[in-house]
Amino acid sequence: MTEQSSDFELVIRPRYGIFDLNWKEIVEYRELLFFLALREIKIRYKQTLMGASWAILQPFFTMIIFTLIFGGVAKIPSEGIPYPVFSYSGLLLWTYFHTSLSSSSGSLVANSQILSKVYLPRIFLPTAPCLAHLVDYVVAFSILVLMMLYFQLLPTASVILLPAILFLTLLLASGMGFWLSSINVKYRDVQFALPFFINLLLFISPVIYPTDILGEELRWILFLNPLTGLINAHRAVLLGYTPVDYIGLGIAAVITIVIFITGVLYLRKTEKYFADLI
Repeated sequence: MTEQSSDFELVIRPRYGIFDLNWKEIVEYRELLFFLALREIKIRYKQTLMGASWAILQPFFTMIIFTLIFGGVAKIPSEGIPYPVFSYSGLLLWTYFHTSLSSSSGSLVANSQILSKVYLPRIFLPTAPCLAHLVDYVVAFSILVLMMLYFQLLPTASVILLPAILFLTLLLASGMGFWLSSINVKYRDVQFALPFFINLLLFISPVIYPTDILGEELRWILFLNPLTGLINAHRAVLLGYTPVDYIGLGIAAVITIVIFITGVLYLRKTEKYFADLI
């Protein structure tokens, strides 16, 4: 677009390239990111009778089913701690991840009117749901605290790593959300394939079973899934029953950062087409 005046000519061009993310602009618009996250929370619980209680009910009743089937019938080991608290501590982080990813992957299409009419950093739309679901995590965390008191489980000093584990999980959900939401703009198959992918990911993550259920020669396969290191560390720092596996957590951190960075780059590369495709 070109604007002319008697004194000068101003030419405004779009930014080119995938590495020229405008960090100054993102910082300036940061309040908008939190506004979008707050809007996400309000929309989710608008006109619901249970409100934020749904954040507790989903992992709690899933824990009961897993305890009856996998802990009771299948007799799956739980590393020496009661199976209910073992499964719930895994489900707590898993539920945060999968609800964040589900919301993030459809965020660009769901906000098509904003994309086509208002300018904002596109990266905010997939990130906002991941921030919003942290509220659900905090609400559901209260049940884990009660379970830990009941089973007399106390965290160790390594609990200070909990914010870092949550931050890495947020980066993982956001990074995958950048990829899937960008692809979903052009190919709406994502919304149909994602539920199957999430269900598959549940069973290859150590939510219902410990990683040592596999032999040494196969265990490394589980750690290719970054959720393995994150969920194991999440359990260890909260329940204090075993030392933190820093190697597994380090592998998860590296894979997570790669997914996040490549997701940002892919969204940056494709965002110029969003308004036209949506």
